[in-house]
Amino acid sequence: MSATKVLIVSPTYNEIESIGNLISRITTVRHHLAVRSNEHSYEIDLLIVDDNSPDGTARYVKQEQNSGNKWLHLLERPGKGGLGPAYIAGFTWGLTHDYDVLCEIDADLSHQPEELVNLLDALDGHDMAIGTRWIPGGSVVNWPVIRQLISRIGTGYARFALRLDLRDITSGYRAFHREVLENIDLNSIHSQGYCFQIEVALRAHRTGYSIAQVPITFVERVGGVSKMSKKIVAEALWNVTKWGFGRYQYRR
Repeated sequence: MSATKVLIVSPTYNEIESIGNLISRITTVRHHLAVRSNEHSYEIDLLIVDDNSPDGTARYVKQEQNSGNKWLHLLERPGKGGLGPAYIAGFTWGLTHDYDVLCEIDADLSHQPEELVNLLDALDGHDMAIGTRWIPGGSVVNWPVIRQLISRIGTGYARFALRLDLRDITSGYRAFHREVLENIDLNSIHSQGYCFQIEVALRAHRTGYSIAQVPITFVERVGGVSKMSKKIVAEALWNVTKWGFGRYQYRR
């Protein structure tokens, strides 16, 4: 059986403090998953989508590419354009280059690359997998109680408003069969921040795709600056309310 071609997409903006560690850990993971003897094997590439980081993130990635890492790719965008557009650009690149599975991962190491195998294996029998903190087996590390409460309340509201039984709908650790991304009309998604994750899950669900929830360990970043803002939170709250209690305009 041939290996499944997997592309991990990771948007970056000023992630010089973590990008080297991310690449190193994915290097180890890809070697392990390429040689699994009695299980499904995966051929993994990594695409960094950089929004013109002034701290030299893209320059570091280019240096790694020049060191012979042919599996490492870089897509440079002209400026900070938001999480959603960055993922759409990365997914479009991956679909054009004929990957079988596309994944999301944060570049700040809040998502553990070593847990990627659990998301990939969950795609046997499912169309999409979401790394989930708030189910048995999931956990958070170094998050203040107030942050945990905000996340749980936000997820609970989205579940109620959108009638989705997903326990971590804003999670950015995900894996998709390519058909999901091909059929949910990515180019009509206009969400900028973490609301993008909600809208993608909602479209996948309403298109009839099955979604696996996989427990993960989420670790608060130790370097860099969080991109979360009041504007991002307001966008998510407004859109979830509009989609849940109004009429969502997405059509297959």
